[in-house]
Amino acid sequence: MPKKIILILSLFATLVFFIKPLHGFSTDFIQTEEVVVNFEKSLKHAAKEITVVYPGVKTELEGKFRRKLDFRPTILLIGNEKTFQEMSGSNFIAAYALPEKNMVVIDYSKMNAYPFTLRITLKHELCHLLLSRYISREKLPKWFNEGVSQWVSGGIAEIIIGEKEEALKQAVLSGRLIDIKDLAVKFPEDKDSISLAYQESKSIVEYIDREFGAGSILHILAFLENGDDMDTATQKSLLIFAEELEKRWHVYLDKRISWFTYIGDNLYTVLFFLAALLTIGGFIRFLIKKRAYKDEDIDDLYS
Repeated sequence: MPKKIILILSLFATLVFFIKPLHGFSTDFIQTEEVVVNFEKSLKHAAKEITVVYPGVKTELEGKFRRKLDFRPTILLIGNEKTFQEMSGSNFIAAYALPEKNMVVIDYSKMNAYPFTLRITLKHELCHLLLSRYISREKLPKWFNEGVSQWVSGGIAEIIIGEKEEALKQAVLSGRLIDIKDLAVKFPEDKDSISLAYQESKSIVEYIDREFGAGSILHILAFLENGDDMDTATQKSLLIFAEELEKRWHVYLDKRISWFTYIGDNLYTVLFFLAALLTIGGFIRFLIKKRAYKDEDIDDLYS
């Protein structure tokens, strides 16, 4: 069968798969030699933007990982937030990757709202596809997959909550960090825990970069690609076990995040809270004095 016919059939299958969730929205697609973009017709300008920025993003990822993005991904743009939530099954993300289909699905209604841009989001999700292209799901822990993707995309995740790292700070101060081993297969689903899971993933990968160098992250990925598990890959690359890595990361966080630094980061909030307490206290004292004056007046009246 000619390649052109195979391509048309594959595109048709993709559209059939996704048209039902789009609740009747009119769809179209644009394709280049490198990428296919499926989109609601109202998002044609965004689809064209993807075809423009994709080659540069692809080159950056290939240069970073020294691996070829040797497939043509499909990018599906959804303009309706409710529709995207129904498709993703989550209220907390702006995009997700489907490695088994070489596909990225993006909620365009979230784009251009800080911290998201179409280019950054595309880069993050393509990183997921690239990692999954060379490393099996069984060997690639979810926290490392997500942490590396945030590392590559400048710290931006697909999650739409907790971007200011408050969840991580509060977990460190309260001693309630999630064990990394519990984030190997899936992330929690509740709002606070999923925010913490993303922030922990980002933090530990950035810690590896800081303490061991960016090359060590690439070495870990190479060992995972060759079939090693995460503990073995960590030992070979960092010369310590994954458990020891987590302990050192905890120590680093404890030094970096303290009540003193937390109060400093939230100084205006603390001052506002103290001012509110002083105001309430002053008002209570005023009421007490007012009541005392009334009692004195009553005593004078009957004396």
